[in-house]
Amino acid sequence: MPFRFVTKNIHAYLIDYPVAVVLLVAPFALKLGQSGQVAMWLSVITGVAALILPMLTEHPTGLIKIIPYSVHLWVDRAVGVVFLAALFVFSFSGIAAWYYGVLGVTVILTTSVFAGSEKPTSPLGVMNPRKAV
Repeated sequence: MPFRFVTKNIHAYLIDYPVAVVLLVAPFALKLGQSGQVAMWLSVITGVAALILPMLTEHPTGLIKIIPYSVHLWVDRAVGVVFLAALFVFSFSGIAAWYYGVLGVTVILTTSVFAGSEKPTSPLGVMNPRKAV
């Protein structure tokens, strides 16, 4: 499996909406509100935004395709940075610290390190001598 395996389709179908649901449900299931209201509501508000963003993105699950996929990825990366910064700004501890730490690192890795090319590639690529110019 290639190092950069999270393609636009994988991101659209398998990541965007499931992550939004996790962001909405997990704070209540994990009782993040005990650590403080910010710990709970940061995830819920991000979950609502995570439901709206894919609907507006130019990818297979977008309904109103007005946001380029590259911008969508940068918004996702910014969320990862905000989650990591929230650890320190709000002094999260316990399960809230783990929750935001793991999510922050995962989002950044998924959208940066593991993100595949937006352009489809073929096994022959530019080495195909029969390719029309």
